[in-house]
Amino acid sequence: MRAGAGLPQLPDTYWRSLRYFSVYRLIVAGLFFFAAAFYGGTPNLGSEDIRLFRWVSTAYLLVATAILWSVVRARRAFNMQLTVQVAVDVVALTLLMYASGGAKSGIGVMMFVVLAGAGLVGQGRMTLFYAALATLAVLIEQAYHFIRFEADPGGFFRTGLTSIGFFGTAIAARLLARRIVANEALAWQRGVELTNQLQINQRVIRDMQDGVLVIDAEGRVRQHNPQAEVLLDVHPGEGADLATYSVALSEQFALWSKNPVETETYIHVAGSQRILRARLLPPGEGERALIYLEDMGRVQQQAQQIKLAALGRLTANMAHEIRNPLSAISHAAELLVDEQRGDGQARLIRIIGDNTRRLNRLVAEVLELGRRDRAHVEPIRLAAYLQQFIDDFAVNDATVRERVVVAVDGDAMILFDRTHFHRVLWNLVVNALRHCSAVAGAVRLSAQRMAGGVELHVVDDGAGIGESLRGQVFEPFFTTHGSGTGLGLYIARELCEANGARIDLRENSPGAHFIIIAKAPP
Repeated sequence: MRAGAGLPQLPDTYWRSLRYFSVYRLIVAGLFFFAAAFYGGTPNLGSEDIRLFRWVSTAYLLVATAILWSVVRARRAFNMQLTVQVAVDVVALTLLMYASGGAKSGIGVMMFVVLAGAGLVGQGRMTLFYAALATLAVLIEQAYHFIRFEADPGGFFRTGLTSIGFFGTAIAARLLARRIVANEALAWQRGVELTNQLQINQRVIRDMQDGVLVIDAEGRVRQHNPQAEVLLDVHPGEGADLATYSVALSEQFALWSKNPVETETYIHVAGSQRILRARLLPPGEGERALIYLEDMGRVQQQAQQIKLAALGRLTANMAHEIRNPLSAISHAAELLVDEQRGDGQARLIRIIGDNTRRLNRLVAEVLELGRRDRAHVEPIRLAAYLQQFIDDFAVNDATVRERVVVAVDGDAMILFDRTHFHRVLWNLVVNALRHCSAVAGAVRLSAQRMAGGVELHVVDDGAGIGESLRGQVFEPFFTTHGSGTGLGLYIARELCEANGARIDLRENSPGAHFIIIAKAPP
């Protein structure tokens, strides 16, 4: 049996309605049973045949009890159960009506309740059949009563009107049931849509980068997303007041409550040192206000990324434009070297050559930034790669073999673009050799495994990086070396991010201590 368009078959509401209908039947049968026991033989109850009335009322009560048990215990053949119940009601009420003197007893009115109830419980199905069954029963009762007792023929007219009422009730119940089915289908569909929308809203609020707080009229936080706890650096329990989340925000909310209009304010989180922008929205019909929390550090970082992206495009274009005249200047300086010049002119030519090479290196590093997104990640076995890297480095400086010590597990592997990794490692080792001593083992390269990745440490024995400079080492164009471009560590960080890795600066031990955290192959 289908419950309507889009509805699951035989929903629980069908059986619940049938159970209520069965309870009603049991109550009516019980009333007839007790009426037969205490008031039998009165003009309206069992006046024609008190014995039949008592037997039928007793059987009706027993059958009603069995029907209720069947509905509760055996949820099968819904239509069949409903039809049997209506047939039992029609037969029982007809016999009780006959035993009480026919239509004048008023028991026939109970048929209208049975037909209306059956039409609503069965969602309008077979109601006309039930009306025809009731009509046939009362007509047989009237005919038998007329033949046996030679009653007034006018009773057939009353029976006919009653039968018309049966069909009218059945049709009304069918129309009403059809409307109920349509409303139920619409309510079910709206419920599904509402549930989906609520799930989407919950996921959006849970995953959004801004914090959300829902505050009631008493200043208690009724709902919040995980990001609100992160931004406020708290982990309160359910139903905590706003002061538990932030005293400053609670004070601002108390002042704002006197004139609740959309307002923006800024608060400082002591623990994390964050600056948050709080947007307070007035309560709606539910008398609950909303507070949106936005991390100004993230906003500033996004603005900085936009500025750096624009700067990157600008510098890349400038680098291409600079390279052509730079090549001409470098070539002209090389031609001047071949000519016989004095010492002063030779020194000037050397200055030109040094600066053109420095500018060319700067242009090359700027162009390298444009290639950060072209990462072709591959597994790299660190032990073999680092040994080859040191051998290549030692071609220009033989002391590197003694000054740089490699201590890496032979099975340690990372996922990295080989060209990018070479550039990152080159920048770190050049900086380490520039600031370390000349003793053996002045620079140490070591690796250790971690969950899902590998940590590669680059440590030297130099003076280290001052506390005031630690926050600037990865900034573009920051350098403490006279001939440096200030892009080496910045490029290293960008290339690491392009490969899903991270580069950090640790505490001096005793010199500078850099660490690359890269992914390992599965």
